[in-house]
Amino acid sequence: MENEKIVVRDTTVDKAVSKGLAQLNLGSHEVDIKIISEGKKGLFGFGQKDAEVELTPKAIPEIKEPGNIAVFENEERADFLSEQTETPEAQTTEEDHYDYSETLEYAEEDEEIEEDSVSVSSHQEAIASVVDYLTQTVEVYGAAATVNVEETKNVITFNIDTQKPGLIIGKHGKIINALQILAQTVYQQYERSRVSIVVNVGDYRERRASILENIAERTAERVLRTKQPVFLEPLPAFERKQIHAHLSKNKRISTHSEGKEPHRYLVVEIVE
Repeated sequence: MENEKIVVRDTTVDKAVSKGLAQLNLGSHEVDIKIISEGKKGLFGFGQKDAEVELTPKAIPEIKEPGNIAVFENEERADFLSEQTETPEAQTTEEDHYDYSETLEYAEEDEEIEEDSVSVSSHQEAIASVVDYLTQTVEVYGAAATVNVEETKNVITFNIDTQKPGLIIGKHGKIINALQILAQTVYQQYERSRVSIVVNVGDYRERRASILENIAERTAERVLRTKQPVFLEPLPAFERKQIHAHLSKNKRISTHSEGKEPHRYLVVEIVE
């Protein structure tokens, strides 16, 4: 779907944008929006003209050649230059609602937890509490949602099903990442077993993992080519682990974290 433009029409610009995002299954921060026509209301049903917008999924950019700083996604730069392309829904997310990520900027996900025996009752109670918490929190953001749970051996995934995924994801994934940290905290109030909690909306985590792997590969290629270290932009702990795990397969590359939360980042360098 990358770079596949679509043109959508509806009675208003907002409705046309929402319809296009639904067709692409993307959030507003993941597309470039061009207003072709704002439409006309008409008078008594005459002269009415639909609004028309063009939506283009953002491409995964190349790592910049100059300097040693790797910039992640195009959205990281574009948001500061083109705030007007945000839909009212996305603007409401950032301006009118409390951003829980601000409270949890210094929270670390990789805190060691003493492993206790897992009781079925506490496990189920913990899952139910997380589901209730996520459902109620999403409602505060103005989005009705249901939460489905998937369990594997060491991971519990809470999939949020909503008609407003962009509202829950937030800019740069801030809101969904904050919800994931809070969900882990809620779970651990009932169950102290060493289980990873994942909060997902649609296929956001899968698409994000693909982006991180792509960046990891490009970064490794650059380090091997230039023999110079590359400093990646700050990331949440669990995303740093994803890149580290991917690059650990390459014996010519080493990675380590530097800095303090929430500005902790990965350094990728060649093994001499």
